[in-house]
Amino acid sequence: MSNMKDIDALIAMMAKLPGLGPRSARRAVLHMIKKRALLMVPLADTLQHVAATARECVNCGNVGTADLCDICVADKRANGEICVVEDVADLWAMERSGVFKGRYHVLGGTLSALDAVGPDELRIPKLMERVSGEQISEVILALNATIDGQTTAHYIAGELETRGVAVTSLAQGVPIGGELDYLDDGTITAALKARKAL
Repeated sequence: MSNMKDIDALIAMMAKLPGLGPRSARRAVLHMIKKRALLMVPLADTLQHVAATARECVNCGNVGTADLCDICVADKRANGEICVVEDVADLWAMERSGVFKGRYHVLGGTLSALDAVGPDELRIPKLMERVSGEQISEVILALNATIDGQTTAHYIAGELETRGVAVTSLAQGVPIGGELDYLDDGTITAALKARKAL
């Protein structure tokens, strides 16, 4: 089976992706091999290009190919609202809904005493800088409805309390223990429209 070594290595790499186990990875690799010219070669080229150009936005933490992402450079998005999310997948879920028209801030995780994750390990200090420097009138905490997510939301709300900024959070539609990336667009829309002050 030595002639399968490279294919097995590709299956093993694909199986490390979220949502793909060994069987799904094997099916995906077989499909790509069958459609080599149509899928595999362009995919390899695109992966190589993205690996060389992808970077984190220095302002909000989104992913793009420039120092500032498209959302941060769009003048029409500078409406005084910042939506704080846990990670880039949550930002993309909010964008997919098409409801929020302000800017974002990606924390890069949540506070966790067990994992020794404090405010300085997240992008909370950068959020406070942005609130002071960007004339922010409202911070929307769109954090996952988990214990760590809610702990992080309460910490940020406390930090913003003296800064004269309205602090709101997503309301109905987000189930306890739910994660934004798994919610449908209608649920995200309802939750954003029904946000409430903390």
